[in-house]
Formats: sequence, C-alpha cells, structure tokens
Amino acid sequence: MANVKSSGVLRFLVVLVLGVFIGALIGVNMPDQLADWKGNGNQSRQLAAQESGETTKYVVMGPSGIADMVEKVSPAVVNIETTVRVDNGYVDPFFDDPFFREFFGDRFGISPRSTYETGIGSGCIISSDGYVLTNQHVVNNAVKIMVTVAGFDQPIPATIVGQDYELDLAVLKLQKKATYTALKMGDSDRIRVGDWVIAIGNPYGLDHTVTAGVISAKGRPVTIGDRQYRNLIQTDAAINPGNSGGPLLSASGELVGINTAVNASAQGIGFAIPINTAKQVLDQLISKGKVERAYMGIGVSEITADTANSLGLSTTKGVLVAQVYSGTPAEKAGLHTGDVITAIDGKTVNNYDGLKTILDTKKAGQTITVKVIRNGSTKELPLTLAAKP
Repeated sequence: MANVKSSGVLRFLVVLVLGVFIGALIGVNMPDQLADWKGNGNQSRQLAAQESGETTKYVVMGPSGIADMVEKVSPAVVNIETTVRVDNGYVDPFFDDPFFREFFGDRFGISPRSTYETGIGSGCIISSDGYVLTNQHVVNNAVKIMVTVAGFDQPIPATIVGQDYELDLAVLKLQKKATYTALKMGDSDRIRVGDWVIAIGNPYGLDHTVTAGVISAKGRPVTIGDRQYRNLIQTDAAINPGNSGGPLLSASGELVGINTAVNASAQGIGFAIPINTAKQVLDQLISKGKVERAYMGIGVSEITADTANSLGLSTTKGVLVAQVYSGTPAEKAGLHTGDVITAIDGKTVNNYDGLKTILDTKKAGQTITVKVIRNGSTKELPLTLAAKP
C-alpha cells in the first residue's frame, strides 16, 4: 500500500516539473509572437486604409475645444434690447362717474394712452458691415432697438431692415460704421441627430451664456401662440427666455440654427430655426424688407377617408382644391374646384404641409407644372405663380 502511494506521488511530481518546463518555453517565445501578431494586425489595417483611400479622423469634443470655439465666435453674438410701445385705453375718472354716464353713456372718457415696455433677446452678426439676424418676435413692434456688441463701449442703435412674421426671422442693421466679426453660416441639412451643438445667448439678461448639447431631432413642427413652425431643429442644449435670436453652432463654430423657443413644461427640449431656412430668404429681407411668397390662388383642404371614398380615390394623399379665387394664377391655369393636387414639378404632394413646403421654394413669376386628378383622370397644368397679396 505504501509503494502505491509513493509511485503516485512520484508521477505527480514528474508531471508538475514537465508542466513548469513547457510553460517556461512558451513564455519565452510568446512576447515575440504576440508582437508579430500586433504588428501584422496594425500593418494590415494600415494597408487596408491606404488601399481604400480612407483617412483616419479623430473627433475630439472636450471642454478646451468648446472654449476655444466660443472665444472665437463670441464677438459675433450680440445682445438686443428693445423698447415697445403699448397702446392702452385710458378712462378719465370724471367721465367714469355714474351720474355722468347716466346722461352721456360711454361715448366719452376713453382716451389713448401709451406705455413703453422693454424686452431682451439675442442676435447673430452675419456680415462684417453690421447686418444682424434674429427672431422677428424679438423686435416685433419695437420703436427703439439697442444692440450690445463685444468690443464696443456703448450699445449701438439698430434699425429693422426686413422681417417676416411667418418664419419668425428679422434682419437688423447696426447704425455704427465699423468692421464687425461675423459668424460663418453652415449647412443645417448636413447636421445629424446626435451631433454636438452649442447655444450662446442672453437668457434672463445674462449676456453670452454658453450651453452645449446635441441635436435631438430635425424637422419638428411646433405651434406657439398663432405661429406655426414647420421645420425646427430640436436640441437639449439649454435655451431660455432671452436666448431667442441667438446662434445654435456646430462643433466647428458654424451657424446652423437660430435659437427660437423652449418647451417650458419639460427639461432639455429647445428649438431652433435651421439656418438654411434663413439663407433662402435673407436676400429678400435685406433688399425688399419682406419675403415675397409664391401664390396660386386656391383654397385647399386635407383629404379624409370619407372624401377619398366619395371621389373614388384609393389614397388620402394629396390636397383637395376647395376653392379657386377669381383672377388668380389658379383660375388662369384652369384649376377647378374638386381637383386633387398630387404633385408639383414632379414632387409628390401628400398633404397641405407638403404643398406649402414646395411652394416656399418657388418664386413669383415662376411657371410650375401642377399634376391633378379630375374625375378619375390625371392632368398636368402649367401655372405661373404670382406674388402673394
């Protein structure tokens, strides 16, 4: 029994010694083999990149990157202070006396009375000669506009060159001759959801406040009061009252949006007008003071399932011509009440918003091709647009 145990121990010791010896051999050769594997892997990746013509790019978005960019663009971000006249009716206490009113009623006593209120907002210098882009609601009904520009000791008076209520955009002109720092306009169509953005503005009067976030969504429709925005950029970069009109910037410092609104009932939901929307109308705002919109001269309605059934349509896509106004381009082109517009210049019209989006890209005097369904047949009608009255 003792011999069996001794032989077992002996075999265990032999196996242990052999294991240590083999492990040492592997350990000696492994570093070279590992180095060769790493080197071959890197070499293979580098060769693959070279063959495909690709260039490896590393995007670093850190505190220093934001700080450097903000320092560069800040002189082009301005604070806007407006004075707005508010007209109120004023009732003289004498005429409001019950005895007087018993004899003369309410024909007297109300006289016009004006008060003045101040407002604040932000803006972006877009040219070295002092044109400033901002929101129309920032300067709406303003009788006095003063703009604070970095590097100038005193606020600079500004006038409204052009404005558009529907797009909520306005262009101001600084009334001091100087060479100003201007923002470079980017391409808002190229930004992607998830891209970093930076907002700079004047929230609650705290000038040049910087916040950062990402693009949360694009093409958002938002209704605020009686304004209907149809194509806004949504971001979680903090936007507060006073930020309106300020820039939404890409990580490289290009202007990609105009900060416009915030959802006050939620956190991290702000909106900006895409800069490409502004670029389409800037020339008109500066040269004509307004945006001239293309006009067909029709009243339209959406197509419901019941409407589609009554017209024999297989889909609810398109818009129904509910009215053709007299003397308009639509009447001259031969559009009829009951026509269903399905396309303009080959672009599909799914609903009213789609029709309006297409028309916003057209100009007065331009001839378009309107595709309609009439009594089950498809027709294409040339129509020359007019300026919207």
